[in-house]
Amino acid sequence: MRFDLVTLNLVLAIAETRSISRGAEREHLALAAASKRVSDLEARLGVALFERRARGVEPTDAGRALVRHIRTLNASLHALENEVVEFSRGIKGHLRLVANAGAIAECLPRDLVAFSQAHPQIRISLEDQTSPEVQAAVAEGRADVGIFVPPVLDNRLTTWPYREGRLAVIVPAGHKLSTEGAVRFEALLDYDVVGLHVGAAVHELMREHAQERGRTLNARLQVRGFDAIAQLVEAGLGVAILPAAVAERFAQVFRIAVLTLDESWARRDYLLAVRTQEVLPTVVQRFVQALRDNSPSNPPLP
Repeated sequence: MRFDLVTLNLVLAIAETRSISRGAEREHLALAAASKRVSDLEARLGVALFERRARGVEPTDAGRALVRHIRTLNASLHALENEVVEFSRGIKGHLRLVANAGAIAECLPRDLVAFSQAHPQIRISLEDQTSPEVQAAVAEGRADVGIFVPPVLDNRLTTWPYREGRLAVIVPAGHKLSTEGAVRFEALLDYDVVGLHVGAAVHELMREHAQERGRTLNARLQVRGFDAIAQLVEAGLGVAILPAAVAERFAQVFRIAVLTLDESWARRDYLLAVRTQEVLPTVVQRFVQALRDNSPSNPPLP
């Protein structure tokens, strides 16, 4: 069965706007022509893609499945176009990398520098996302490689150990806890907590462990950067948990104290992931192997 991109993009537009007329307008099609395209596609597939309702349309289960594949296809086509165009500029490959904030702040920069120096003709684009978002981006083909912290939420991924990290506590200088060498997580629950946004691995980890203790996480302020967290803690607006390497760097800049988080879950394992496939693209294979080479326990890729 052959599909044309005009019809597929129309289906995506209708699903996103919840309207055949608005979807047709977005794709610059007449309403009658758009309706016929959808009807013809439904007839060919033998399933309804949308449920017509008084206030618009809603994708059926089959429609949602098709939309998911259309998004993956569009991402692949966009990557294909970008990569081919870059060959004319001397670029021999483009790697789309997504990673969670902790990996970017703790361990990834050194490896990116080493890889870029060894492969100057490969362009790398890096995006900061939460660990669940990283997994979804790789599994759906919107990114080539992802780095995140467990748990693994998608069975479409192949993963390898990448790095180990630790979490630490930061408190304002002069805080009641500032003279403690190490603290348990429960001690932090008596104070306001400054953290990353909902969905970030550290925030979800704190929330889960607070619930296990029957306590509430007083997430007073939530921001999208570790530097913002450190500044707010310095100002006395709460305490925070950060990757230890990041906390130690910030202690040289801000008036904060860094404490050991005395919990087994303070140790974090970063994972390296690609979408499961028989043969990895050459650029992806080189990058994954380069990162795995930094861990002597990891054998070469087959």
